[in-house]
Amino acid sequence: MADPRLKQAISNKEYIVAPGVYDMISARMADRMDFKALYVTGYGTVASYLGLPDAGIATYTDMIVRVGRIAQMSSKPVIADADTGYGGLLNVHHTVRGYEAAGVSAIQLEDQEFPKKCGHTPNRRVVPVADMVKKIKVANDARSSGDFLIIARTDARTSLGLDEAIRRAEAYAEAGADILFVESPETVDEMAEIGRRLDKPLVANMANGGKTPILPARDLEEMGFAISIFPGAGFLATAAALDIAYSDLLENGTTTDRTNLYSFAEFTNMIGFPEVWEFDKKYAE
Repeated sequence: MADPRLKQAISNKEYIVAPGVYDMISARMADRMDFKALYVTGYGTVASYLGLPDAGIATYTDMIVRVGRIAQMSSKPVIADADTGYGGLLNVHHTVRGYEAAGVSAIQLEDQEFPKKCGHTPNRRVVPVADMVKKIKVANDARSSGDFLIIARTDARTSLGLDEAIRRAEAYAEAGADILFVESPETVDEMAEIGRRLDKPLVANMANGGKTPILPARDLEEMGFAISIFPGAGFLATAAALDIAYSDLLENGTTTDRTNLYSFAEFTNMIGFPEVWEFDKKYAE
């Protein structure tokens, strides 16, 4: 079930910086640190699991197993991307029930047409406001606990402009969304306007390499945001490290000082081998 600490932190106006996690190694690494929540990125999870773009290819079944495993193994509240809810209204109902039962604390639903696309790529189209309002109402009715939060994301900024995106966010708040997420504002002024005009906890998507300026938590908090997610920080850092390590190996036939490797002993501890050794010791003949 949902972890009440996320809702409590937001109620207490404790600013939340949530790193993007996409597999169990990234989740275990982030969970060791003093973050208030973790963010399961759809882009990173689809790339890690399927090796494909975040373009509506992954199904509910693909995602729920991975999202649930991350939530199960994490000591922090988990915020999870659920795309468009994986279909129509009945799918949204099923998705909300499934994510909540899996231990997720906040579900992110967006108003894109299916198949959806990453929020910082072109050619995204949105559904009519009324259709998304129905999804939010269904999601609101489907959850069993008020600790399970609904994040309503609109992708209207890119195709229909900022005013329409804010108008949509207001409608989603009226429909029952707990947190609002206006995707891909393109300037600091636009981000500040979002903060001024929307009277709900707000998500800032700090997508490295995307359309939105990357700002520190203190600036975003002053603008009125409550959460900043960094969906790509983990998998982009991993890709950079792998590129160096594998290139080093190819060029030199071994790893050299060029490759900055994480300690094998520390990784072994992080992934849980000490518990295995204790188990073996306890039950050794």
